[in-house]
Amino acid sequence: DFYALQVMNTILGGSFSSRLNQNLRETKGYTYGAGSGFEYRPLPGPFVAAAAVRADVTDSALVEFLKELNGIRDSELARAKAYLTLSLPAEFETASQLAGQVAGLLLFGLPLDYYRSYVPRIMAVTAADVRRVARTYLHPDRMAVVVVGDAAALRPKLEALGLGPIRPLEVR
Repeated sequence: DFYALQVMNTILGGSFSSRLNQNLRETKGYTYGAGSGFEYRPLPGPFVAAAAVRADVTDSALVEFLKELNGIRDSELARAKAYLTLSLPAEFETASQLAGQVAGLLLFGLPLDYYRSYVPRIMAVTAADVRRVARTYLHPDRMAVVVVGDAAALRPKLEALGLGPIRPLEVR
């Protein structure tokens, strides 16, 4: 599932041409950039989708996020696979990057020849794989939404979305 998840995230929010960035930045003009990603850890880590948006479109941007999370489609498959495979060499340009890649292999217990099979495995991901991992790992109905801003101004719009209870938190 790892390779299919990488392709799915590239389509959703892991590249500049991703659905989230194209929708929220290019189409709606809500933000300078939107994206998503998995935080890989030895134990399962979170999936995060985020954007800094204007306060007056917070609710609208949240609706668009949910639309994209629920609507992964396969037309971007070839572009996502090309992005992942063609950007791989840039991950090894400096000694620091090379050391970071080796450290990641050791941290996750991957073989030292992991990258030898990376490109063929990415290229083998199908549209069905992307749909399967999206259904398996993305659950918008169980997500935690974190909104930062003026609670008094944002709360009525967020409540109108009917996403569930709102729990204000203060940072001190």
